Amino acid sequence: MYFQSLVIVLLLFFQTASTNQFPVKKNDAFTKGETLTFNVSYFLFNAAEAKMVIDDNIHYINGKPTYKVDVYGKTLNIFKLFYVKDNWGSYIDTAQIIPYRSYRHIEEGNYRKHEIIDFDHQDRVATQKLFDRENETITKRKTYDIPYQVQDIVSGYYQLRTMDFTGLKKGDKINIKGFFDEKNYNLKLTYEGMDDISTDIGDFDTHIFSPEMPSNKLFRGKKPIKIWITADENRIPVKIKASMVVGSINMEIVSAEGLRNN
Repeated sequence: MYFQSLVIVLLLFFQTASTNQFPVKKNDAFTKGETLTFNVSYFLFNAAEAKMVIDDNIHYINGKPTYKVDVYGKTLNIFKLFYVKDNWGSYIDTAQIIPYRSYRHIEEGNYRKHEIIDFDHQDRVATQKLFDRENETITKRKTYDIPYQVQDIVSGYYQLRTMDFTGLKKGDKINIKGFFDEKNYNLKLTYEGMDDISTDIGDFDTHIFSPEMPSNKLFRGKKPIKIWITADENRIPVKIKASMVVGSINMEIVSAEGLRNN
């Protein structure tokens, strides 16, 4: 399904930590207990629901405090015929906003994938463990070289929320480095300017970004995806649009709970 691929691409789109073009500042944008809910529509159909959830508690990985962040996606209505129930997650250092562990639990039709990746930023190594269909037995273990303080598929978005966009001009680009699906990525994110938009949770001034996509069979054009991120202290995504080869997909925020800044 198109919206399944969109979720993956959008998460890749947020892997921004290894750039030094726009410095990271102290995290004043989010904290534990935040939940963002999105409606995903394809053409005029309500196709799926997505949630981004920061756990209420601080978790420790190797003695270091982390936010446990989960991204959930599931199909709705007639699209349940295609059955998608996915969970991407990351344990993110509360100070540096880098991942120490990520995981994926993918259920799409008859397909299953269960994966855990541990990140050693000092030695620049990621260790992957794949599990069987029942998520009980390790079937594969492998290590990969990674850039220093690389982001995973979830953590990069939260790093983006802490970046200082002062001085950004339309057309400016942010270099992107991230690790996902056994590969290191180096993409470019283009700043498209600002826009005022209305949503179910209010009206916002927003920054617009779009990733430059390699040629593929799903998306139309070189920059088919746009995302609107609030210009306030919370820096939350409120709208995402993707031009597909057939039709378009829209993600719009419908609920925001536990925001750090009210």
